[in-house]
Amino acid sequence: MGEVILRFNKVSFEYDRKPILLEADFSVREGSKITLMGQNGAGKTTIFQLIMNTIKPEAGAINISEKATIATARQVIPREQMTLTVKEFFETAFKQKIYDIEPRIKKILDVVHLSVPITRTLKTLSGGQQARLLLAQALIQNPDILLLDEPTNNLDKQGIAHLKQFLIDYPKTCIVISHDAEFLNSFTHGVLYLDVFTHKVEQYTGDYFDVVKEIQARLERERMKNVRLEKDIEHRKEQAGFFAQKGGHMRDVARKMKEKIEELEGDVVEVRREDKTIRNFTIPCQEDISGKILELKSVSIMNLHKPVVKNVNVILKKKERLLLAGPNGIGKTTLLEKLATGHAQGENITPGVRIGYYRQDFSILNFEETVYRALADVVRDGTEQELRSCAAGFLLDSDILKTKIGSLSEGQKGLVAFARLVLLKPGLLILDEPTNHINFRHIPVIAKALDHYEGAMILVSHVPDFVKQIKINYTLDLETL
Repeated sequence: MGEVILRFNKVSFEYDRKPILLEADFSVREGSKITLMGQNGAGKTTIFQLIMNTIKPEAGAINISEKATIATARQVIPREQMTLTVKEFFETAFKQKIYDIEPRIKKILDVVHLSVPITRTLKTLSGGQQARLLLAQALIQNPDILLLDEPTNNLDKQGIAHLKQFLIDYPKTCIVISHDAEFLNSFTHGVLYLDVFTHKVEQYTGDYFDVVKEIQARLERERMKNVRLEKDIEHRKEQAGFFAQKGGHMRDVARKMKEKIEELEGDVVEVRREDKTIRNFTIPCQEDISGKILELKSVSIMNLHKPVVKNVNVILKKKERLLLAGPNGIGKTTLLEKLATGHAQGENITPGVRIGYYRQDFSILNFEETVYRALADVVRDGTEQELRSCAAGFLLDSDILKTKIGSLSEGQKGLVAFARLVLLKPGLLILDEPTNHINFRHIPVIAKALDHYEGAMILVSHVPDFVKQIKINYTLDLETL
C-alpha cells in the first residue's frame, strides 16, 4: 500500500440533532480496497458525503491528499435526474464541458457491460441498467478515490462478477459499502466499522470474513462481561440493602457500596445495536380469497432495445410462487410494475385481491410523509399498539416513526416496505429485489417469512442464496422465451 491518501481526525457530525460521528479517527492508504460496515441508518452514506465535501463536519478535520480526485457511485439516481438522457447524466459528472464525451461514454459503457443508446432517458432503464450507469458515471472520472455505495444492488450474476474483477484490477483507492459478503471478501484489504452506539469508526485489517468473525467475538466478550458485572451488581445490592438496615457505621459501609455499584453500572456496555436483527415475522395472507389469483398469458420483453410480445401460460393460486428470471434490461421490473398496477398485457388478477408490491426504488412510498403515516395508511383492522409493535420488530422505534421517509437510509426504507406488507395482509405479493440495501443479518429472517407466506407470490432476485431459502413452484426465464 502507498501513503495515507485520506484521514479523518477527530471528526464529529450530527444530523437533526442526532449524533452520527463522535471524534471519529481513521486513515486510508493509497491503492487500498476498504469496506465500510455498519447497521442500516448508522451513517455510512454520511461518511461518503463528508469525504465528497457535500456536507461539512461540525468538529475535527478531514485531510485528503492534495490534488486527489474523488468520485462516488451512488445507490440510486436522484429523482430529479430521471428525466435526463444517458449523455446528459454523464455530463453532470464534470464541472467543465467535455467535447469528446461521446467516445468516452461508449468506452466506459463497455467497461460496465451496458449497451443502451446515449439518447435514452434514465427513467426508461431497468434497475440493473441504472446500477451499471451509476458505476459508469463514477468510473468515467477516473478518480484517485472511488466510493461505491451498494454497487451490487440490481446487478445480475454477470454484472457482479465483472464488477468484482474490475475492483481487483483497479490500481487506485476504493471504499465500498455493501451487504454482499462474498463480493466484499473477494477484494477487501480491511474494514472501517461504524458503531451506531459509540458513533466511532473502528479500523480492522484483513479480509472481510476474518474481520466479521473478529467483530462477533468482541461482541460476545462484551456480552459475557455484562453478565459477570450484572451478577456482581446484584450481589452487592443485596449486601448494601442488608447493611443499610443495620444503622450506625453499617450505613457508611452501605453508602460506599452503593457508590461502587454505580461505578460498576457505568462499566456495563450496552449491547450494540449492530447485534440486533429484525424479529421473526409473518406476512398474513388475505383471508377472503381462494382458487386462481393471477393468470398471465403474454409478456413484453426487450430485444435489441425494442419490445417483443411473447406468449406464456402462468396461473398462480394460494401458496404458489413464481420466480421471474432474466438478465438486466430484459423487462422484469417493467412487468412487475404493470402487474402491480393492472396494466400488464395478457394479465388477469382476480377482482378484490390485495396486492403487496415491494418496489426496488421504493417509489411506492411517499418520501414527504412520516414513517408512521406510511404504516398507518395500510393498516387493516389493526390497533395503534399493533402498528407500533410491528414497527418495533423492524427496528423502527418511536423516533424513526416521526421521521420523513425521504430522510431514512435506503436500508431503513426497505424495512418500512416490509412492515407495510405485514400490515396490509395481501393476497398477492410482488417483490422486486427485496434484499437490496438490506443488512445481511436480516436476510434469513425475510427469507423465512416469505417461505411461510400463504398467498401467491412473484419474486425477482439476483441473490441465489436468498432464493434457495424460499420454495419456488415455477420459474419464468424471460431470456429463454
